[in-house]
Amino acid sequence: MDYFAITSVLVFISALFGYINARFIKLPNTIGLTLITIIFTLAVFALSYFDDTLLRAERFIISSIDFKVVLLDIMLSFLLFAGALHTDLQKLREQGWPVLVFATFGVLVSTFLVGTGVYYLLMLLGLQVEFIYCLLFGALISPTDPIAVLGILKKAGAPKKLEIKIVGESLFNDGVGVVIFLTIFGLASGSGNSFSFHDILELFAVEVFGGLLLGLFLGWLTFRLLKRIDDYNIEVIITLATVMTGTLIATHLHVSAPLAMVVAGLFVGGNKIRKQSMSELTEDYVDKFWELIDILLNTILFVLIGMEILVLDSKPIYVYAGLLAIPLGLICRYLSLIGPVLLFRKRLDFVPNTAVIMTWGGLRGGISIALALGLTEAMERDLFLVITYCIVIFSILVQGLTVEKLIKKLQLK
Repeated sequence: MDYFAITSVLVFISALFGYINARFIKLPNTIGLTLITIIFTLAVFALSYFDDTLLRAERFIISSIDFKVVLLDIMLSFLLFAGALHTDLQKLREQGWPVLVFATFGVLVSTFLVGTGVYYLLMLLGLQVEFIYCLLFGALISPTDPIAVLGILKKAGAPKKLEIKIVGESLFNDGVGVVIFLTIFGLASGSGNSFSFHDILELFAVEVFGGLLLGLFLGWLTFRLLKRIDDYNIEVIITLATVMTGTLIATHLHVSAPLAMVVAGLFVGGNKIRKQSMSELTEDYVDKFWELIDILLNTILFVLIGMEILVLDSKPIYVYAGLLAIPLGLICRYLSLIGPVLLFRKRLDFVPNTAVIMTWGGLRGGISIALALGLTEAMERDLFLVITYCIVIFSILVQGLTVEKLIKKLQLK
C-alpha cells in the first residue's frame, strides 16, 4: 500500500469518526476522536478472535507510518503556525515573562522532578531502570501539547489572562522540551562521553535561539511579501510556502522548526501586522485556510494516537507503572509551576488558583508519544511508551473533559 492509499484511508477514518462525534457524541474533536478510535481499536481486537482481517489491516497502516517523523518533521510545523496565527499577540506580550519562565525553567524543573520520581517508582515496582533513562522520560512527558491544549481550552471558558498563559506556554515549551530531550538522549545513547557543559549550552542556544531568529526572519519576509500585493489566492499560498520552506530551512540549519513556526505565526498574525499587510478579504481567507488545515491535521493526529495502542507491549507491570505515573506527573507539574506563579502573581495580577488550572489544563498529546517512539530498546522503550500512553490518554480524556467543570467549580468564568 503506497502513501497516497494510507493517507486516503486515514482521512476516510478521520472523516467517519469525526462525523460520528459531531452527529452523536458531540465531544470536543480532540477528545471525541481519541475516544472513538480507542473504542474502535478495542472492538477490532475483540473481532480478531473470529476474523483478524481488520486487525491485520490496522496494524499494517500503523507499521507503515513513522509517527515520530510524521508528527515532529511534518505535521507539527503546520499545527503550530496555525495555532500561533490565531493567538492574540498583544495579550501574549503582556504575559511574556511568565510564559518564558514556564516554557524554559518550568520544563527543566519538571524534567528532573518527573525523572527522579519515576526512577523511585519503578524501583518500588521491582523494575531496575537507569536514572538517565528516567530523566529522558521526564523530558518527553514534561512539555504540554499545544495541539491538545488549543482545541480544548477554546471551549473551557478559562479567563483570558489564564488562557493566554496556558496557550503561550504550550506553544513554546514543546520546542524547548524537544531540545532537552535530544540533549539527554545524546548523553544516554553513549555520545555523552564527548559531551561537555559547553556543548550542551551550545546545542540549546543554536536550537532555541536559532529557531526564534529564523521565525522572526520568516515572519518579517512574509509580512513584506503580503504587504506589496492584494491577491488573496497568492497571499494564502505565500503563508503556506512560509511554513513548508521554513521547516526545510530549519532542518538544514539544525535549529528548532517548531519554535520558528510559532514565532512566524505570531508575527504574521499580530493585529498591527494584519492591518498593514492584508485586506479584510485576504485576512478572512488566510484565517479560514489555516483553520481548515488545523482541523484536518488535528483530526488525523488524534486518530493516529488512538490507533497507536496497537504498538504497545502491554505487560501488566508496565500498565501499573503507567497508572501510578499519572498522579506523579500531575504533582511534578504543579511543583514546577508554583515557583513562577508566586514570583509573578502580584505584579501581573494572576487569577486565583492559576497553578491548579495550569496543572490540570496542561494536556499531554502526540509530541510525547512521538518522542517515546524515538527511544531505543536499550532505553526501555516499551516500558516508557506504555507509561507515556497512559498519561496522554488520561490527559486527553479525563483532564480534557473536566477542565471546564474545574473552572466552574473554582468560579473563574
